[in-house]
Amino acid sequence: MNKLCYTINGDKMEEKYIDLLLKRCLKVSSKTPLFISYNSINRIFVNKVVDVAKKIGIKDIYLEEKNQQEIHNILIKSSIKEIKENKLFNGSMWDEYAKKDGAFLMLESEIPYLMDDVPSKKLAAVSFAKTITKPVYKKRQLNNEIAWCIAIVPNELWARDIFKDSKEPLKEFWNTLSKICMLNSSDPAKSWDEFLNSQRDMQKKLNNLKIKKLHYKNSLGTDLMVTLPLNHLWESGASGKWIVNMPSYEIFTTPDYHETEGIVYASKPLNYAGKEIKEFSITFKKGKAIKWNAKVGMDILTEIIKSDKLSSYLGEVALVNYNSPISETNKVFKTTLIDENAACHIALGSGFLECLENSDKMSPQELDKKGINSSKNHVDFMIGTKDLTIEAETEDGIITIMKNGNLVI
Repeated sequence: MNKLCYTINGDKMEEKYIDLLLKRCLKVSSKTPLFISYNSINRIFVNKVVDVAKKIGIKDIYLEEKNQQEIHNILIKSSIKEIKENKLFNGSMWDEYAKKDGAFLMLESEIPYLMDDVPSKKLAAVSFAKTITKPVYKKRQLNNEIAWCIAIVPNELWARDIFKDSKEPLKEFWNTLSKICMLNSSDPAKSWDEFLNSQRDMQKKLNNLKIKKLHYKNSLGTDLMVTLPLNHLWESGASGKWIVNMPSYEIFTTPDYHETEGIVYASKPLNYAGKEIKEFSITFKKGKAIKWNAKVGMDILTEIIKSDKLSSYLGEVALVNYNSPISETNKVFKTTLIDENAACHIALGSGFLECLENSDKMSPQELDKKGINSSKNHVDFMIGTKDLTIEAETEDGIITIMKNGNLVI
């Protein structure tokens, strides 16, 4: 159970975190309906979130509590058909709050190894069911029409796994969170705005280059060519009204899913639906993943790649400096939200409409022709390393935009 009594410079850490999430990331007002999704292990923290929301004046608050142990037991006993039909994995309430312009706060908290004995097909079925049962939410989310934010909340079990050598692992986890989320600043919201302004400047530089292709190479063996659509746009946490990931250190765009070529090696493990995939690589030809290998988690990697017709193609490329606050912790946090913000990453599955000029005026057929992936799934994995080089083919020739893992433009 989290005691949540840690302080930074005399300030309660969790109070600063809650203020950052509600008032800056989601920018809620007294009239905003609030949807909070969380694991039962973090109920104490969520009670504090609700208290702050009520002080803001929010009256419509919906809590979606997930008991991971209960979910585990259901998955062990149920067939895939039963899982797909189980109301526990139905996201229709998300649609109800999306229809009334609600703000969505998704609080993630890992329980290591809990799902290790659950068959991968069942975990993939749960993940897919959660996506396809909330179409209104997904559409409004992709179009940036509603406020949403994914953030993490530490717990004792997770902390012991990440900070194995610490005498006070939960306290160390919260202290680490304070650094990577800028909670140790006197004004975290202001600090994030200043950082995001610098990200906005880098976006402009990338957009001005009119990049046609990106060529990734490193000593792991990555040799990948990614084609970008004409009139693509680079985006970041600075692009919209809200900060949708906390923390957020990436600048990203969507590729032309038809044309990826080469091989890419993951630089960090991927935790998907409670299971880890380690030391894996994927080979692409004409955009499609045609071969993949994993030292650990080959079965779940296969389920991801085969989850629907377009999940074997790319939907995102993201740039993150190797010398970033998360990377400098030298930790793998076993949750994509943090780990993807420690390294350059790419994603299998759906692309981003916001990353293409005038996408709101295009039909699904036109978007597909442009190369915007419409898969129902979206799974990020990390590929950045200390020696990653990315060369960009532009209208003015080939230039290096990343060297030794960091942006150099």
